This record gives sequence, C-alpha cells and structure tokens, in this order.
Amino acid sequence: MRTFTAIVERDSDANLYVGYVPGFPGAHSQGETLDELHENLREVIEMLLEDENLVFDTEFVGTQQIVIR
Repeated sequence: MRTFTAIVERDSDANLYVGYVPGFPGAHSQGETLDELHENLREVIEMLLEDENLVFDTEFVGTQQIVIR
C-alpha cells in the first residue's frame, strides 16, 4: 500500500475541484465534488504506477503560509 498527498484547489470559474500530486508527473485530475476528485486521482495514480519507467522528480515536503503586510 502506498500513500500520496494531493494538493486540492477549487476553480471558481469552472466550478470544479482540481488536484495534483506534487513531484508526480501526470498525477492530476478534477471533479465536481471532492469524492469525485478523490476517485479520479486514485484512478490516475493507479494507471501511472503501471509504468515501469516511472521517475519521481521531487519529494513533497509540505506547505508554508507566507504573510505579506
């Protein structure tokens, strides 16, 4: 079992949730609900993991909040 962390944003123009896995080329999707996005991302990740030449470009470290005054 492997666990991946996805970044999720809400696109107000398209009224969709958009998600991607940092450092995982091609691991991105969208959905009308968070559940649909989750399922779509899971399917994309499973498909990408079938590629034997898969290379991760970076390692996800975390997020930071930047305060501007």
